[in-house]
Amino acid sequence: MKVLVVASFNKGRFAPFITEQAEAVKAAGCEVDFFGLQGKGLKGYLKNLPALKQKIREFQPDVIHAHYGLSGLFANLQRRVPVMTTYHGSDINDKSVRRFSKMAMRLSAWNVFVSEKTLAIAKPRKQYSLIPCGVDLSENQLVSKEEARKKMHLAEEGRYVLFAGAFDNAVKNAPLAKATVALMGDPEVVLLELKGYSREEVTLLMCAADAFLMTSFSEGSPQVIKEAMACGCPIVSVDVGDVKERVAGTEGCHVAETSNPKELGAMLWQAFSFKGKTLGREKLIAEGLDNKTVAEKVIAIYRNIAKH
Repeated sequence: MKVLVVASFNKGRFAPFITEQAEAVKAAGCEVDFFGLQGKGLKGYLKNLPALKQKIREFQPDVIHAHYGLSGLFANLQRRVPVMTTYHGSDINDKSVRRFSKMAMRLSAWNVFVSEKTLAIAKPRKQYSLIPCGVDLSENQLVSKEEARKKMHLAEEGRYVLFAGAFDNAVKNAPLAKATVALMGDPEVVLLELKGYSREEVTLLMCAADAFLMTSFSEGSPQVIKEAMACGCPIVSVDVGDVKERVAGTEGCHVAETSNPKELGAMLWQAFSFKGKTLGREKLIAEGLDNKTVAEKVIAIYRNIAKH
């Protein structure tokens, strides 16, 4: 089975969850190659079409796996190879982009949605699955808080809250996170921005933090939540994407009913009182949200659509 992954390459790299899923698919026996899209909007993407057709002639894929709706629509401009499109949230939640995703849904041989909420908004009529992206599980995620803090040069006795993204990413709603920490009235509580770190450093920060905080306006099935769970980090989040479903029943993890900083602050204090690692990692394994298990589901779809 030969799979061509099509996704944005505007940042000079593919999103980590895309490459990690592709690596898991490759490890399961598929031959995988990538086609990176560069340009803004559909008009920008259209300039890539001759290069895509050339790539198809050279690689001869059985299936194209496009990530995000606009990439899915672009990939379907050729009709030689069946396309499976995965919608990650922003392509459904954003009304200006949703119309292109709807077109991709009609043209794609199969559609994958990563959360119940995006599925409910998209309302696909046929040929779809609900498959949240998985996460890589590694020994690095089992590092103790003490060891992780030493490696990241963080104070042993500090109180650290790891924010779920960059402060300048408007969707992540950093003002709410900052207001929450300010209202807690403890100068020892430090809000750490998740920006400019390597994948290894992100894992260490998740092991080092007292809590992981998500205040986003919108999400699909946020990978960082699952990554924090894999590290056993207590989580506090607004009710966004599939976070409530993911952390349900996990002691040390809390989902606020409102976007009230007082409520979030109270939950952070609860998270601080949790000792040791949460059982988030075990929950991911039980629900089949490791990359190996998700890759098996994805490959089953590849085989199904490649037959037609």
